[in-house]
Amino acid sequence: MAVYTHVDEKAAESFLKEYEIGDLISLTGVEQGVENTNYIIDTTKGRYVLTLFEKRVAANDLPFFMAAMAHMSANAIPAPAPVVNKKDAVVGRLRGRPAAITTFLSGQQHMEPAPDECRMMGETSARLHLVSRNFSMTRKNTLSLEGWRALAAKTVARADECASGLSNIIQGEIDFQTRMRPTKLETGLVHADLFPDNVFFEGGHISGVIDFYFACTDAFAYDLAITLNAWAHSRAGWSEESARALIAGYQNVRRITEAEKSALPVFLRGAALRILLTRLYDFLNRVDGAVVAIKDPLEYRDLLLIHRDGGSRDLFG
Repeated sequence: MAVYTHVDEKAAESFLKEYEIGDLISLTGVEQGVENTNYIIDTTKGRYVLTLFEKRVAANDLPFFMAAMAHMSANAIPAPAPVVNKKDAVVGRLRGRPAAITTFLSGQQHMEPAPDECRMMGETSARLHLVSRNFSMTRKNTLSLEGWRALAAKTVARADECASGLSNIIQGEIDFQTRMRPTKLETGLVHADLFPDNVFFEGGHISGVIDFYFACTDAFAYDLAITLNAWAHSRAGWSEESARALIAGYQNVRRITEAEKSALPVFLRGAALRILLTRLYDFLNRVDGAVVAIKDPLEYRDLLLIHRDGGSRDLFG
């Protein structure tokens, strides 16, 4: 979440007239995140989230994202449910942007998750993958190898402004992924961005999984790699205990195949490269006037080097 496009109360009130969710009481911008503009809106009928989709989100992808959320919400995954407006649509227009309203999920983010929380995340991730088998829509992952090459082309010439030698690390990893990226694994709907800031806890369990705006069709093992990177790594380094806890939780629900186990080391490197590149792009292309926290690309450079040098090799004991 973030605020790029500013919405005042008058504009919000006008937009809410398209819905049957009551009158506006308050409108609060949300700073976290980097992709879209988000506001929490309180109305006379409840609390909701208003999202304005910024330029990185293609308008023709929105039906997929909304359907993915609706599917998860309807199948016992604690995901937001899109709110249908009076025209029986889930996407409208606000301030020149596509916009949608979803239900609000309560809970707290745990930005430094303990191993037991990692285990719960693994279980939820596996349930998401199982539920996705019954989801018929597909969407190409635009932030897979082809997308990494495109981001590298936009950033590699200036990458050393962020850190000396970063351009060589990026190019070397793209070459490695081109040669080694696994194929022929089980695929389906994946979240592709299951970071701790996209997961809420309440009452000792996971109460919310939000921000499906990277959702796509890809290998479950790749999605697991993204989640492992996000939950088992911090500025303190890579936590083998947290990684094993997440994998154990995942396997309580869905068994990881031998082919997926073999693929994970490559996917962990690729998933780290993906976040490094998106963060680097945002670092080099800051938006004037945006209320957004820019995340450190070097956190994922360091993680990529850990994976590259074998520091996360022993995941299954």
